[in-house]
Amino acid sequence: MVVKQFCEEKNIPMGNIIACATDGAPSMIGRHRGFIAHLKRAVPKVFSIHCVIHRQDLIAKHLAPNLHQSLQIVITATNKIKKNSLNDRIFQQLCENNDEDYKRLLLHTEVRWLSKGNCLKRFHQLFDSIVQFLVEEYDSTLAEMVKMIRTDVAYLADIFEKLNIVNKQLQGNNTILIQEKGVVLLFLSKLTLFRQNTARREFGQLPCLSELDMANNNIIRDDNIHIYCSHVDSLSEDLLIRFKDLTELVIPNFVINPFRTNIETLDPQFQEEFIDFQKDIECNAIFTQCGYSAFRMRKEVSERYSHNFQTEKLMFVALSSSYLVEKGFSTVVNLLTKQRNRLVIATRGDLRLFLTQLEPDEAKLAKSHQSQGSYVPTYTDT
Repeated sequence: MVVKQFCEEKNIPMGNIIACATDGAPSMIGRHRGFIAHLKRAVPKVFSIHCVIHRQDLIAKHLAPNLHQSLQIVITATNKIKKNSLNDRIFQQLCENNDEDYKRLLLHTEVRWLSKGNCLKRFHQLFDSIVQFLVEEYDSTLAEMVKMIRTDVAYLADIFEKLNIVNKQLQGNNTILIQEKGVVLLFLSKLTLFRQNTARREFGQLPCLSELDMANNNIIRDDNIHIYCSHVDSLSEDLLIRFKDLTELVIPNFVINPFRTNIETLDPQFQEEFIDFQKDIECNAIFTQCGYSAFRMRKEVSERYSHNFQTEKLMFVALSSSYLVEKGFSTVVNLLTKQRNRLVIATRGDLRLFLTQLEPDEAKLAKSHQSQGSYVPTYTDT
């Protein structure tokens, strides 16, 4: 097993592995031959979780047949313009003549989390110029199809913008289970609000749809409203199913606000140490300064009150997404260009320099090296 061999080479005890986030692929979560199955044989108490960003991306792909068809028309029209450099230049010139804010469309890439929302938003912003270009230069039949899905494009641009915001909130180097549970529950509440307001034709939370409806005197039909409400309902149901483990995660009150916790509600074996903790003025000042998440990571706090924080350690240490891995892949793609494809980035340390959050002490490094003095030639009599 590659992971076990690596840990042995680096003298890392396998017991130090307390959590593992996967992308949900069969090779990772297979019951008998998957990576998690092998890992649990070596570390029985390891905590495994399906990456929350991948789960959110799967939810975003759930579309009703009508909306899916509209999305395919958007992708077809975009590809018609972008696939040919001449068409792209003509379209750019058309956007300049129409005084558009943007001059080019954005391609949709399935493997990029935010590309679908960005593609739809740009398509909505350049909608009139796209129709004009298709009529004049390329395909009038496709132009008529694009005209018919204008309201769907506006709705999809709005809802995917909301999904992109959630996706960004789930990303980060230090995201923890508690924060991600808050993001999921908050989005569920917002979906309920979107559903209620959309059913009443109040599009305040959907700016593209609202702008289109006001500009065209209530162009949005009741059939479209029904489709949009059904889509929001399906998003909520899918979110509840896929994030059931997060929504049902119990977070004790002493985890969020330990200094206002009733000690009588705690386990008797922790009560005495917790009294010392609550009366510790230094810890109280640290908590006020850095918040509950960074507070638990402070070495002096974890060492001084180690027994009280054992039960909550997993909530602060476990990474529930593969964000760091994806970030590493993106860095490798940027480093290994066509001109530098033989660069050994792991041995040289290039990859580590790009991924580390540590900042060099430039003053200390400069002080440790002797500066090169200027050479002033001298002339002597001969």
